[in-house]
Amino acid sequence: MTTMILDPPSPLLRACDAMCASPRSMDALNRDCHCVAVAPEAMHEALAAAVGAHGLSSTFTDSHPNLFAALPVYVSRDHLTKLDRVVAAVQAAVALPDYQAAVLTWAPEIARFDPGTLGGMLGLDFHITPEGPRLIEINTNPGGALLNALVGQALRSCMPEVVTTPTDMAKAEQQILEVMRQEWTSQMGDRPLHSIAIVDEVPEAQYLYPEFLLFRELFIRHGIDVTICDPAELEYRRGRMRVHGKAVDMIYNRLTDFPLAASAHEAIRASYLAGEVVVTPHPRAHAIYADKRNLVLLGNREFLSRAGAASEVIDVLTSAVPATILMTSENRDELWRRRRELFFKPAAGFGSKAGYRGEKLTRRVWEEIGANAYIAQELVPPSERHTGDGNGPLKTDVRCYAYHGKSLLYAARLYQGQTTNFRTPGGGFAPVLTSVT
Repeated sequence: MTTMILDPPSPLLRACDAMCASPRSMDALNRDCHCVAVAPEAMHEALAAAVGAHGLSSTFTDSHPNLFAALPVYVSRDHLTKLDRVVAAVQAAVALPDYQAAVLTWAPEIARFDPGTLGGMLGLDFHITPEGPRLIEINTNPGGALLNALVGQALRSCMPEVVTTPTDMAKAEQQILEVMRQEWTSQMGDRPLHSIAIVDEVPEAQYLYPEFLLFRELFIRHGIDVTICDPAELEYRRGRMRVHGKAVDMIYNRLTDFPLAASAHEAIRASYLAGEVVVTPHPRAHAIYADKRNLVLLGNREFLSRAGAASEVIDVLTSAVPATILMTSENRDELWRRRRELFFKPAAGFGSKAGYRGEKLTRRVWEEIGANAYIAQELVPPSERHTGDGNGPLKTDVRCYAYHGKSLLYAARLYQGQTTNFRTPGGGFAPVLTSVT
């Protein structure tokens, strides 16, 4: 990945050095420091250079104006330590046989098949509160890891003697590659990995298609043949997955059909169940980690104790996971009365799709969501990042990219509205910085 050299500090950055050099806290920096860490226009240029020839379209800057935020988000060392403990505790809990048996009761049948892999990198999304990080949700196909690795290499701090990145961003790309290699060897052993297909519906139309290009370049640089394709381009015959006649060893699965139930995904489903191709993330991983109903169990002290979780794991999770309950016909009326203190999410949803802050719900939408599996989660307001532009603060969430209970890198997302999005001027992916000591 290309490391970008930015222009000399702007007058704005130089002007606020004195104010930022002796912060009272990381929260104070989020309120008062408006230094540009990464100019979005410069990031577009860095991304274009990183994906190589014939990568980004000529209209990329116009179509993705809010992919990258200019301002960093500051998170205290204490909060990051607590966040890392949550990541480790989640991994410890999901490994418990009683936990897996419980979540598989509401999972699709395909989730019972265990290919022998963890299922790839996780994205654990947090809201940072004064009491510590609260785990809002877990994702099994989190977007943005390589994009944020690129941001981490390009950012410039106005006070490098005071703040730094929590992890070594120069190593992030290699760590992400090692996750993919570990997924391969966990299922296929010492067999060499020759080819990967990065698969999504109409990939060129996906908002994070630029990241697919970064993954392509990463794999190619390490001697792996890569194809970015729609699932309709895949063919499974005579025990081999192929794309355009070429054999495929591994599928990097960016589909949101988590159980691979659609007819268009039958080739992936068949080869996955036959053990002929490594699929990451896979249906079992989504069922074990990312189904929103799992949060009901991960935050339940009594259940975790019965399941055999260690006391430290129980304490960490019950402090971090907001109170979450399943929405049923029996509790619908009560939840409607309490809606202003709740956030409603579809059990098998992803990202911000069909999620609603209770106070924004209309009766019409309420009746619509009643026909589907939903959870109601205690409302945990996100922290804020002030921008200094007079338009009010942006909301902030922090994503930890993790594997096997270990944090790999952190990123933030700045936004306005009910849920995270890439439509907010000044918003988008933002680097996370913390104190040097």
